[in-house]
Amino acid sequence: MAVDTHDPRIGTERPVAGLFQSLNNFLATFVAIVHTRLELITTELQEEVRQVGGILLWAFVAAFAAMMGLFLAALAVIFIFWDTHRVAASLAMIGLFLVVAVVAGLILRHKLSTKPPLLDDTLAELAKDRDQLKARL
Repeated sequence: MAVDTHDPRIGTERPVAGLFQSLNNFLATFVAIVHTRLELITTELQEEVRQVGGILLWAFVAAFAAMMGLFLAALAVIFIFWDTHRVAASLAMIGLFLVVAVVAGLILRHKLSTKPPLLDDTLAELAKDRDQLKARL
């Protein structure tokens, strides 16, 4: 059963029907915006997970190789000075490892502090949407 939204006395649509149509249009637009933003969030999360996974894998490989190299170099230095200065060689290697650890920690802290926030693009788009909706109201 169709509802008659036309008032023959005025020749225009009734205000209630116009209100429902506006509300329907608003809801459709709102759902489309939310859908688009959710797709953007999903895409950004997938990219972030893929990127972090790759970074962690290569970071592990690099750290393992570097530690093995440093360990073997430290052993070589200690073995070279075994008869004369084995304690000094051991302390020098410990100092070297500590310096490498401190430098690596400082680099890691810098990288974490300069990394853009997670979902930065999505948050920027949502802020634009909010501003546009405020401007219309």
